[in-house]
Amino acid sequence: MPDRPRVAVLMGSASDEPKVTPAVEILDEFLVRHEVRVLSAHRTPDDVVEFARSARGRGLAVIIAAAGKAAHLAGTVAAHTTLPVIGIPIASGGLGGLDALLSTVQMPSGVPVATVGIDGAKNAALLAVAVLGLTDPDLAAALEDYRDSFTGDRSR
Repeated sequence: MPDRPRVAVLMGSASDEPKVTPAVEILDEFLVRHEVRVLSAHRTPDDVVEFARSARGRGLAVIIAAAGKAAHLAGTVAAHTTLPVIGIPIASGGLGGLDALLSTVQMPSGVPVATVGIDGAKNAALLAVAVLGLTDPDLAAALEDYRDSFTGDRSR
């Protein structure tokens, strides 16, 4: 399945696109095939469930899910797949994203969602690259080079 997307980037609303763009840019930089979709846990719940249940069979390995306010997208996806799900809480509304952070990170035992900081799309994509790097040595090396570029550390 080399030409299929390996990562899905989901957003709860099209208005989240500017906050999600850094994730897409990182995936592009690392040449990771991906797809981007707008799916809402509240407005299109059946579509979210179908997407999550079919993700593995379509070749996806990691799902990134961004949402603001109640931010149930990542949790809903995680409830319907055993693939790694990375949640991005989006700052929106009067609480500056704290509501989204708590909704994303406070999952019940048995339904994990890896959660990055508020508006942390870049880190979400880097975490997805790290997960893919577990089975792709070239991608792991590229991530090491990327991280080393911040410090100049070549000792790894």
